[in-house]
Amino acid sequence: MTIETQETSQANRHKARESALQILFAADMATDSPEDQIEAYWRELGDEALDEATREFGTKLAAGCLANREAIDERIRLRAEHWRIERMAIVDRNVLRLAVFEFAYLDTPNTVVINEALEIARRFSTYEATQFINGILDAIRQDIEGKPSEKTQASSNP
Repeated sequence: MTIETQETSQANRHKARESALQILFAADMATDSPEDQIEAYWRELGDEALDEATREFGTKLAAGCLANREAIDERIRLRAEHWRIERMAIVDRNVLRLAVFEFAYLDTPNTVVINEALEIARRFSTYEATQFINGILDAIRQDIEGKPSEKTQASSNP
């Protein structure tokens, strides 16, 4: 794969993640089935210029998040101290959901997942949100990789 092809692929995956975020945002606001939400997004709002592989990846992300939302939210809940998921900004909780889905269910490198989540948060949320999202994702990444977080290490040391 050439550098140009790799960059195009990364840009397309980024666009797919942004599309998935928008689908998840809509799903938080409506009561339609996940399938209907995804179909409506691509029919009414989706970028027509996206190639089929990008659309498929965006759909895979959104559908996976929606299908596994309880498990994903539980992972977030464990690391989002003093924050109830339903009280988080809609964009922020869905950026977290996307990232946790990629951590747990896809083979995307964890550092890529965090970087992508922060890029999306910078575009769609606030500066403070990027710090909040980074902190939670780093703790979840450490859980997944089997590394104790700094907080866990500090509480276990006398």
